[in-house]
Amino acid sequence: MGRRKTGLVDDILTITAALPWWIGITLAATAYVALHHYASLDAPKTNVALGQVGHMIIDQAGKNLAYYGQYILPALFFIGALASFFGRSKRKDLVKTVTHDTSGNMLREMDWKDFELLVGEIFRMQSYSVVETGGGGADGGIDLILKKDNELFLIQCKQWRAYKVSVNVVRELLGVMVTKGATGGFVVTSGIFTAEAQSFAKGQNIDLIDGVRLTAMIEKITKDNSNQTANKLMASLKTLPETEISTTVPDCPKCGQSMVKRIAKKGANAGSRFWGCSSFPVCRGIRIIN
Repeated sequence: MGRRKTGLVDDILTITAALPWWIGITLAATAYVALHHYASLDAPKTNVALGQVGHMIIDQAGKNLAYYGQYILPALFFIGALASFFGRSKRKDLVKTVTHDTSGNMLREMDWKDFELLVGEIFRMQSYSVVETGGGGADGGIDLILKKDNELFLIQCKQWRAYKVSVNVVRELLGVMVTKGATGGFVVTSGIFTAEAQSFAKGQNIDLIDGVRLTAMIEKITKDNSNQTANKLMASLKTLPETEISTTVPDCPKCGQSMVKRIAKKGANAGSRFWGCSSFPVCRGIRIIN
Protein backbone atom coordinates (compact mmCIF):
# COMPACT_ATOMS: atom_id res chain seq x y z
CA MET A 1 0.00 0.00 0.00
CA GLY A 2 1.30 3.46 -0.82
CA ARG A 3 1.30 6.62 1.22
CA ARG A 4 0.92 10.05 -0.32
CA LYS A 5 3.27 12.65 1.12
CA THR A 6 2.28 16.28 1.24
CA GLY A 7 5.65 17.99 1.52
CA LEU A 8 8.65 18.68 3.71
CA VAL A 9 6.69 18.70 6.97
CA ASP A 10 5.17 15.32 6.19
CA ASP A 11 8.62 13.95 5.25
CA ILE A 12 10.15 15.11 8.55
CA LEU A 13 7.31 13.60 10.59
CA THR A 14 7.39 10.32 8.63
CA ILE A 15 11.16 9.88 8.87
CA THR A 16 11.31 10.81 12.57
CA ALA A 17 8.42 8.49 13.41
CA ALA A 18 10.33 5.63 11.75
CA LEU A 19 13.36 6.22 14.00
CA PRO A 20 13.70 5.18 17.66
CA TRP A 21 11.90 7.79 19.78
CA TRP A 22 15.05 8.89 21.62
CA ILE A 23 16.68 9.87 18.32
CA GLY A 24 13.74 12.21 17.63
CA ILE A 25 14.21 13.84 21.05
CA THR A 26 17.94 14.23 20.38
CA LEU A 27 17.26 15.81 16.99
CA ALA A 28 14.77 18.23 18.56
CA ALA A 29 17.28 19.38 21.18
CA THR A 30 20.13 19.65 18.66
CA ALA A 31 18.01 21.61 16.18
CA TYR A 32 16.94 24.09 18.85
CA VAL A 33 20.47 24.70 20.13
CA ALA A 34 21.94 25.13 16.64
CA LEU A 35 19.19 27.37 15.26
CA HIS A 36 18.91 29.42 18.44
CA HIS A 37 22.65 30.06 18.38
CA TYR A 38 22.56 31.20 14.74
CA ALA A 39 19.45 33.36 15.22
CA SER A 40 21.08 35.07 18.23
CA LEU A 41 24.27 36.13 16.44
CA ASP A 42 24.71 39.90 16.33
CA ALA A 43 24.91 41.57 12.95
CA PRO A 44 28.25 43.32 12.26
CA LYS A 45 28.19 46.95 13.44
CA THR A 46 30.88 48.19 11.08
CA ASN A 47 30.12 50.03 7.89
CA VAL A 48 29.03 47.66 5.15
CA ALA A 49 30.57 48.06 1.71
CA LEU A 50 28.23 48.32 -1.28
CA GLY A 51 29.30 44.93 -2.57
CA GLN A 52 28.43 43.30 0.73
CA VAL A 53 24.81 44.46 0.87
CA GLY A 54 23.54 41.35 -0.89
CA HIS A 55 25.45 39.12 1.51
CA MET A 56 24.04 41.05 4.47
CA ILE A 57 20.48 40.63 3.16
CA ILE A 58 20.95 36.88 2.69
CA ASP A 59 22.47 36.58 6.15
CA GLN A 60 19.55 38.45 7.72
CA ALA A 61 17.05 36.27 5.85
CA GLY A 62 18.84 33.18 7.17
CA LYS A 63 18.62 34.52 10.72
CA ASN A 64 14.91 35.16 10.28
CA LEU A 65 14.42 31.58 9.13
CA ALA A 66 16.50 30.33 12.05
CA TYR A 67 14.43 32.41 14.47
CA TYR A 68 11.18 30.72 13.45
CA GLY A 69 12.87 27.40 12.73
CA GLN A 70 14.21 27.12 16.29
CA TYR A 71 10.62 26.54 17.41
CA ILE A 72 9.06 24.81 14.38
CA LEU A 73 11.72 22.19 13.58
CA PRO A 74 12.18 20.92 17.17
CA ALA A 75 8.39 20.72 17.49
CA LEU A 76 8.21 18.53 14.37
CA PHE A 77 10.98 16.27 15.66
CA PHE A 78 9.24 16.02 19.03
CA ILE A 79 5.89 15.11 17.42
CA GLY A 80 7.68 12.49 15.34
CA ALA A 81 9.34 11.11 18.48
CA LEU A 82 5.94 10.81 20.17
CA ALA A 83 4.58 9.01 17.11
CA SER A 84 7.56 6.64 17.25
CA PHE A 85 7.05 5.95 20.96
CA PHE A 86 3.32 5.25 20.70
CA GLY A 87 3.82 3.40 17.42
CA ARG A 88 6.27 0.99 19.06
CA SER A 89 3.78 0.41 21.87
CA LYS A 90 1.10 -0.33 19.28
CA ARG A 91 3.38 -2.82 17.49
CA LYS A 92 4.02 -4.68 20.74
CA ASP A 93 0.28 -4.72 21.50
CA LEU A 94 -0.42 -6.20 18.05
CA VAL A 95 2.04 -9.03 18.73
CA LYS A 96 0.44 -9.73 22.13
CA THR A 97 -3.07 -9.66 20.64
CA VAL A 98 -2.21 -12.14 17.89
CA THR A 99 -0.32 -14.36 20.34
CA HIS A 100 -3.38 -14.63 22.63
CA ASP A 101 -5.90 -14.93 19.78
CA THR A 102 -7.27 -18.49 19.97
CA SER A 103 -9.77 -18.01 17.14
CA GLY A 104 -7.12 -17.35 14.46
CA ASN A 105 -9.19 -14.48 13.03
CA MET A 106 -7.02 -11.59 14.18
CA LEU A 107 -4.58 -11.79 11.25
CA ARG A 108 -7.37 -11.94 8.69
CA GLU A 109 -9.40 -9.12 10.18
CA MET A 110 -6.71 -6.49 10.84
CA ASP A 111 -6.24 -3.74 8.25
CA TRP A 112 -3.23 -3.64 5.91
CA LYS A 113 -1.38 -0.98 7.91
CA ASP A 114 -1.57 -2.88 11.19
CA PHE A 115 -0.52 -6.02 9.33
CA GLU A 116 2.65 -4.27 8.10
CA LEU A 117 3.38 -2.98 11.62
CA LEU A 118 2.95 -6.49 13.00
CA VAL A 119 5.27 -8.08 10.43
CA GLY A 120 7.91 -5.39 11.01
CA GLU A 121 7.82 -5.95 14.77
CA ILE A 122 8.20 -9.71 14.33
CA PHE A 123 11.40 -9.19 12.36
CA ARG A 124 12.65 -6.61 14.88
CA MET A 125 12.27 -9.29 17.54
CA GLN A 126 14.63 -11.40 15.43
CA SER A 127 17.34 -8.69 15.59
CA TYR A 128 16.67 -7.16 12.17
CA SER A 129 16.73 -3.39 11.75
CA VAL A 130 13.47 -2.45 10.05
CA VAL A 131 12.48 0.55 7.91
CA GLU A 132 8.79 0.88 7.06
CA THR A 133 8.37 2.38 3.60
CA GLY A 134 4.60 2.06 3.29
CA GLY A 135 5.04 0.43 -0.14
CA GLY A 136 4.65 1.95 -3.56
CA GLY A 137 6.65 4.77 -5.11
CA ALA A 138 10.39 4.46 -5.69
CA ASP A 139 10.59 1.33 -3.53
CA GLY A 140 8.73 -0.76 -6.10
CA GLY A 141 5.91 -1.81 -3.78
CA ILE A 142 8.29 -2.85 -0.98
CA ASP A 143 6.67 -2.40 2.44
CA LEU A 144 9.62 -3.17 4.73
CA ILE A 145 13.38 -2.94 4.30
CA LEU A 146 15.44 -5.13 6.62
CA LYS A 147 19.13 -5.14 7.46
CA LYS A 148 21.04 -7.71 9.45
CA ASP A 149 24.78 -8.46 9.50
CA ASN A 150 25.29 -5.91 6.67
CA GLU A 151 22.84 -7.79 4.44
CA LEU A 152 19.74 -6.28 2.83
CA PHE A 153 16.34 -8.01 2.77
CA LEU A 154 13.04 -6.80 1.29
CA ILE A 155 9.48 -7.61 2.35
CA GLN A 156 6.15 -7.33 0.58
CA CYS A 157 3.11 -7.65 2.84
CA LYS A 158 -0.18 -8.88 1.39
CA GLN A 159 -3.05 -8.64 3.84
CA TRP A 160 -5.52 -10.45 1.61
CA ARG A 161 -8.48 -12.07 3.29
CA ALA A 162 -10.05 -14.00 0.43
CA TYR A 163 -7.51 -14.25 -2.38
CA LYS A 164 -4.40 -16.32 -2.95
CA VAL A 165 -1.15 -14.43 -3.55
CA SER A 166 -0.21 -14.99 -7.18
CA VAL A 167 3.15 -15.58 -8.83
CA ASN A 168 3.14 -12.00 -10.17
CA VAL A 169 3.78 -10.67 -6.66
CA VAL A 170 6.79 -12.95 -6.25
CA ARG A 171 8.17 -11.98 -9.69
CA GLU A 172 7.76 -8.31 -8.80
CA LEU A 173 9.71 -8.77 -5.57
CA LEU A 174 12.50 -10.63 -7.37
CA GLY A 175 12.89 -7.74 -9.82
CA VAL A 176 13.26 -5.19 -7.01
CA MET A 177 15.71 -7.49 -5.19
CA VAL A 178 17.94 -7.61 -8.26
CA THR A 179 17.75 -3.83 -8.74
CA LYS A 180 18.63 -3.07 -5.12
CA GLY A 181 21.16 -5.90 -4.69
CA ALA A 182 19.22 -7.50 -1.83
CA THR A 183 20.43 -10.76 -0.31
CA GLY A 184 16.91 -12.13 0.04
CA GLY A 185 13.25 -11.32 0.27
CA PHE A 186 9.99 -12.27 1.97
CA VAL A 187 6.38 -12.20 0.89
CA VAL A 188 4.14 -12.30 3.95
CA THR A 189 0.39 -12.79 3.77
CA SER A 190 -2.49 -13.56 6.12
CA GLY A 191 -3.84 -15.88 3.41
CA ILE A 192 -2.15 -18.46 1.19
CA PHE A 193 -0.04 -18.65 -1.99
CA THR A 194 -0.84 -20.22 -5.32
CA ALA A 195 1.07 -23.36 -6.32
CA GLU A 196 2.69 -21.39 -9.16
CA ALA A 197 3.96 -18.75 -6.70
CA GLN A 198 5.44 -21.42 -4.44
CA SER A 199 7.14 -23.14 -7.38
CA PHE A 200 8.63 -19.88 -8.70
CA ALA A 201 10.02 -18.86 -5.28
CA LYS A 202 12.11 -22.02 -4.98
CA GLY A 203 15.78 -21.30 -5.64
CA GLN A 204 15.22 -17.52 -5.73
CA ASN A 205 16.09 -16.87 -2.06
CA ILE A 206 12.52 -15.66 -1.53
CA ASP A 207 10.72 -16.95 1.55
CA LEU A 208 6.92 -17.20 1.33
CA ILE A 209 5.19 -16.88 4.71
CA ASP A 210 1.46 -17.63 4.74
CA GLY A 211 -1.03 -16.99 7.54
CA VAL A 212 -0.57 -20.36 9.26
CA ARG A 213 3.20 -20.12 9.23
CA LEU A 214 3.13 -16.48 10.36
CA THR A 215 0.99 -17.38 13.37
CA ALA A 216 3.38 -20.19 14.33
CA MET A 217 6.36 -17.84 13.86
CA ILE A 218 4.81 -15.22 16.16
CA GLU A 219 4.15 -17.80 18.87
CA LYS A 220 7.69 -19.19 18.67
CA ILE A 221 9.43 -15.81 18.65
CA THR A 222 7.29 -14.55 21.55
CA LYS A 223 8.09 -17.67 23.56
CA ASP A 224 11.82 -17.48 22.76
CA ASN A 225 11.98 -13.81 23.77
CA SER A 226 10.14 -14.53 27.03
CA ASN A 227 12.59 -17.33 27.82
CA GLN A 228 15.57 -15.10 27.03
CA THR A 229 14.23 -12.38 29.34
CA ALA A 230 13.70 -14.90 32.14
CA ASN A 231 17.19 -16.36 31.64
CA LYS A 232 18.78 -12.90 31.77
CA LEU A 233 16.90 -12.13 34.98
CA MET A 234 18.03 -15.36 36.61
CA ALA A 235 21.62 -14.77 35.50
CA SER A 236 21.60 -11.26 36.98
CA LEU A 237 20.25 -12.58 40.28
CA LYS A 238 23.01 -15.18 40.46
CA THR A 239 25.65 -12.45 40.25
CA LEU A 240 24.21 -10.54 43.24
CA PRO A 241 25.49 -11.13 46.77
CA GLU A 242 23.15 -13.17 48.90
CA THR A 243 22.42 -10.16 51.11
CA GLU A 244 21.04 -8.31 48.06
CA ILE A 245 18.90 -11.23 46.87
CA SER A 246 17.18 -11.65 50.21
CA THR A 247 13.78 -9.95 50.19
CA THR A 248 13.35 -9.83 53.98
CA VAL A 249 15.96 -8.03 56.04
CA PRO A 250 15.19 -8.03 59.80
CA ASP A 251 15.65 -5.07 62.13
CA CYS A 252 18.16 -5.14 64.96
CA PRO A 253 16.46 -6.26 68.23
CA LYS A 254 18.54 -3.71 70.20
CA CYS A 255 18.60 -0.48 68.16
CA GLY A 256 16.12 -1.08 65.35
CA GLN A 257 18.65 -0.55 62.54
CA SER A 258 18.65 -2.84 59.49
CA MET A 259 20.84 -5.94 59.69
CA VAL A 260 23.28 -7.67 57.33
CA LYS A 261 24.36 -11.30 57.04
CA ARG A 262 27.72 -12.08 58.63
CA ILE A 263 29.87 -15.17 59.27
CA ALA A 264 31.17 -15.98 62.74
CA LYS A 265 34.99 -16.05 62.63
CA LYS A 266 35.70 -17.58 66.03
CA GLY A 267 34.12 -19.30 68.98
CA ALA A 268 31.88 -22.36 69.09
CA ASN A 269 29.83 -21.06 66.14
CA ALA A 270 32.78 -20.26 63.85
CA GLY A 271 31.75 -20.52 60.21
CA SER A 272 28.04 -20.14 60.96
CA ARG A 273 25.99 -17.33 59.34
CA PHE A 274 24.01 -14.87 61.42
CA TRP A 275 22.30 -11.48 61.16
CA GLY A 276 24.45 -8.71 62.62
CA CYS A 277 23.52 -5.07 63.21
CA SER A 278 24.63 -2.77 60.39
CA SER A 279 25.91 -0.24 62.96
CA PHE A 280 28.41 -2.74 64.46
CA PRO A 281 30.57 -2.17 66.55
CA VAL A 282 28.41 0.62 68.01
CA CYS A 283 25.62 -1.92 68.38
CA ARG A 284 26.27 -5.65 68.77
CA GLY A 285 22.72 -6.91 68.26
CA ILE A 286 22.42 -10.25 66.45
CA ARG A 287 19.74 -12.64 65.18
CA ILE A 288 20.31 -16.35 64.60
CA ILE A 289 19.66 -17.65 61.06
CA ASN A 290 17.64 -20.87 61.26
